Amino acid sequence: MKNILVADDDRILRTFVSRLLKKQKYGVTTAADGQAAVALLKKKKFDLVLLDLWMPKMNGFEVLALVRQQPRTPRVVVMTSDETPEAMLRAVREQAYRYITKPVDPATLVEVVEDALEERPEAPPIEVISAKPTWVELLVPCDLDCARRIHLILNQLETDLPQEARDRVGQAFRELLTNAVEWGGKLDPNRKVRVSYVRTPKMLMYRIADPGPGFKFEGLTHAAVGYEGDDPTAHMEEREKKGLRPGGLGIFMTKELVDDLVYNEKQNEVLFVKYL
Repeated sequence: MKNILVADDDRILRTFVSRLLKKQKYGVTTAADGQAAVALLKKKKFDLVLLDLWMPKMNGFEVLALVRQQPRTPRVVVMTSDETPEAMLRAVREQAYRYITKPVDPATLVEVVEDALEERPEAPPIEVISAKPTWVELLVPCDLDCARRIHLILNQLETDLPQEARDRVGQAFRELLTNAVEWGGKLDPNRKVRVSYVRTPKMLMYRIADPGPGFKFEGLTHAAVGYEGDDPTAHMEEREKKGLRPGGLGIFMTKELVDDLVYNEKQNEVLFVKYL
């Protein structure tokens, strides 16, 4: 049985989350403040911690720092009403696995818990180079799970954008980051993709630099962007010959989603801009 620690000073929420997760056949222990959570972590082995940030006696960030010192570090999902970019990025810097905001949706919580507890090798940590809300810079292991989590986190920084713009930017970023991790980094979690996010009142910019040697569009026969003309499916036969999964539309679609898309000379770095 997987053991979960729920640390939150809201008694009603602790009770609700505890009952919800026990129905999913998890072992659940609760703590009403940070000090109680740390004491429990020293006595018992937990697979996951659901952690509020602003608790009495010891806040969630202090608990996160101490969790990282445990011999076997449990994954931590931050569960808080603090939606500020500063709090979110600080949680990422302290190696929180996911960040969800209150009020907590039961179905979402169960999905996040199941995802966090799924057995798989732990990738190296995501490194936070800059955590200013207007300039975020990260080193992301070439691991698809890390890429997915970073997409979800950065998408939460854009809640003030119109939904259509947010969706377009999110889709473009997801496609380009996945390409960088899969093709540039060869899904090697010991290699890193550098991600920069810059926000001004007039524009939103992403820069993604992968550790690969780059590529040439004219040689990209397995991707739609490698073909001239209006047929976006011309590459599919080539993908089938190479035994590749369905896809190859990422860059082609991204060009339609953003205002500017620019590659460096080697084409292992890409920058895209959405004007606001």
